[in-house]
Amino acid sequence: MDKIKEKLAALRAEADTAVARAEEAEAKNKKQEHELMTRDQEITSLQHKIANLESDLDKAEAKITETKGAKDESDQSKTAVEGLTRKIALLESELDEAEKTLRETTDKLRQVDVKAEHFERQVARVEAERDAWEKKCEEAQEKYTASKKELDEVVAQMESI
Repeated sequence: MDKIKEKLAALRAEADTAVARAEEAEAKNKKQEHELMTRDQEITSLQHKIANLESDLDKAEAKITETKGAKDESDQSKTAVEGLTRKIALLESELDEAEKTLRETTDKLRQVDVKAEHFERQVARVEAERDAWEKKCEEAQEKYTASKKELDEVVAQMESI
């Protein structure tokens, strides 16, 4: 009878330990889900910033086109080119900051992946999103390079006038 009571007490203690471990795992899971949600919000914020930068870049490209049409008026065109150059420099710095923020977010996502190996399915989805953003960033970099080349050509044409 005592052995049964001892086994029963041991089973109860083991059950209590298992419940405590389960509660701890649930708390850890909620924390990591919260971190994942925070990262998703950061990604959404970066998407918005990138969309704004692309819009600003499109506006700058439109102004460059206008400048090409007004190159006969040298004083006005010089002022416009200087303004566009400042705008491009500002866009470059904003793009650099967005890339830095994107890299920092990517690093944070990788750290979450290391800490939460048992959430591989969720992390795989986040990595796929991250890869898509890196591709968009590269495309934005290519657009920037193309527009900078075009601006350099316009500036060279303006200086030759």
